[in-house]
Amino acid sequence: MKLKIAVLAGDGIGPEISAQGVAVMSAVCDKFGHEVSYEQALCGAAAIDATGDPFPEETLRICRHADAVLFSAVGDPKYDNDPTAPVRPEQGLLAMRKQLGLFANIRPVETFDCLVHKSPLREELVKGADFICIRELTGGMYFGEKLEGNERAYDTNAYTRKEVARILKVAYEYARRRRKHLTVVDKANVLASSRLWRRVAQEMAPLYPDVTTDYMYVDNAAMRMIQEPRFFDVMVTENTFGDILTDEGSCITGSMGLLPSASTGESTPVFEPIHGSWPQARGLNIANPLAQILSVAMLFEHFGLQEEGALVRRAVNASLDAHVRTPEIQVEGGEKYGTREVGEWIVSWIRKN
Repeated sequence: MKLKIAVLAGDGIGPEISAQGVAVMSAVCDKFGHEVSYEQALCGAAAIDATGDPFPEETLRICRHADAVLFSAVGDPKYDNDPTAPVRPEQGLLAMRKQLGLFANIRPVETFDCLVHKSPLREELVKGADFICIRELTGGMYFGEKLEGNERAYDTNAYTRKEVARILKVAYEYARRRRKHLTVVDKANVLASSRLWRRVAQEMAPLYPDVTTDYMYVDNAAMRMIQEPRFFDVMVTENTFGDILTDEGSCITGSMGLLPSASTGESTPVFEPIHGSWPQARGLNIANPLAQILSVAMLFEHFGLQEEGALVRRAVNASLDAHVRTPEIQVEGGEKYGTREVGEWIVSWIRKN
């Protein structure tokens, strides 16, 4: 297979983890005889500094002409600390999602047995937790009508039936491939937009009789994720709720540096780690590259390359079992490995196995 990959390293630790993701992808493609090419593009603060635009037209062109985007992270303190800044790095991420029509964000939450002790929750709660959060990505408050003034401000949480139905279809299809249990998360007791979500879900549920559908208010879902994370198989929710719940879900594993994600929809799919740019760690060679590398596994699997994705996952598990880990997940007294060293070890393992 020929793969053309747009690489958007972004800001902060982005270039460091991106390099390891590209190295792993290249090693797997070499092993399986795939032809892969890469084209780098600017996004976020790096793009603002170079062009004044967090998602320039040239970057959009490169993304549209690629088979997939391998994205890392955006964000920089010089914009975070300036509430008056008219342009922000995160606007580049939103623009990418909107312009590529990426309405479905898929975030797996899966624990690693050798790391459950790192979770803030008790081992008996989190061991075996394995679910997917599917977040609607291009609607809701992040994209609705806005007003910002000194005395009054609002963000409109608007959804259409079409937007709700298409993300529910994605969620049902994932549930069918897994344990056939879908939880629709909303706030239908308070919000009109949530009542639309629930009506559409109730209309669609009979089309998937093999899937058990239940409904949960977002506050209850947040509590249930902590109390009983193994309850969930696939959950689906709107943009703002999804943003919050997926970050909460990441804590279950013990490190945000372990979880990948995919954003799919009308155009080129994007694969990225769920964590941010961690600018304080830039250049220190301490950032965990595993979420970026596991994003590569999701990329392969998206194109039906299941063996390739499985090899990446086995390599990551082997690195964890061998205690080849960055500082935040290393065992006490374990050898010190940096971003680069973890990536190099995984590449070497792939070539040997």
